[in-house]
Amino acid sequence: MATVAECERVQTAWFRARAETLGGECLVEDGLVWTDGPDGMNLLFPEAPTVDALRRGVARAEQRGREIVGVWLGAEVDETPLAEAGFERGWAPCWMSATLAETPVDDDARIALIREPGSLAGGFEQERLALARIEPAIAWCAVARDAESERFAGRAWSFRSGDLAGVFDMAVWPAFRRRGLGTGLLAAVCAAAARSGAREAVLNATPEGELLYSRCGFTRVGTGITWWRHLAEG
Repeated sequence: MATVAECERVQTAWFRARAETLGGECLVEDGLVWTDGPDGMNLLFPEAPTVDALRRGVARAEQRGREIVGVWLGAEVDETPLAEAGFERGWAPCWMSATLAETPVDDDARIALIREPGSLAGGFEQERLALARIEPAIAWCAVARDAESERFAGRAWSFRSGDLAGVFDMAVWPAFRRRGLGTGLLAAVCAAAARSGAREAVLNATPEGELLYSRCGFTRVGTGITWWRHLAEG
C-alpha cells in the first residue's frame, strides 16, 4: 500500500509535468517547489513554509496575473504561517491507494482514451492533451460520452511516476452522473497506466468522491489539507 509521502510525490510530479509541458514553469526556491500551471500557482507539500517565502510566492503570482495561489500540505505541517500570509484553509484531500489489479475492468464502450483535440466535444481544455502525447507515454486521458445523446459527459487523467500512477482531474458532468461513467473513466485510466508498468494507483479524493473510489478498490491511507489565497478578491 502506498504511503502518504508517495501520494504527495506523485502529485508533485504531475503538477510539475503539467507546468513544464503546458507553457508554465516550475521553480524551486529555498527548498520549496512552486508550479505555475493550468490551475494557477501552487506550492507543493512544503515541510516548513515561512511567511516571507509565502508572500514572495503570492507576489510572483500577482506579477503573472494569476487569480489564485494554492498550498498543499501534509497533515503534520504547522499551518500558522499560511494564516499570517493571508491564506484561507480549504478542503482536506483524502489520500487513497489501490493495487491496479484490484481496480475495475476496462470494458465500457462509452469510454475512450484520446490523444488528439479533434476527438473532443466542447467544454474541455483541449491544449492539455499535449500531456497525452508525451513519448514514451506517461499520461493518459479518458473521456466519456453519453450513450443516448452522444454528448461529452466527463473525463479523467492518469499519470505514471515510477511504478505508481496518480489519478487526477476526474469528473462526470452533473447531468450524466449515476450512470457508471465515473467507474468507467477510472477503469480506463488505471488500465492504461498498468499497461505501462505501474503497479499501484494513488489519488486525492473529495468527500463526495471517496465513496466511489472505495467501491472501486481504493483504501484511505491518510489526509492532507489545502490553503488558498484568492488574489482576485484582493
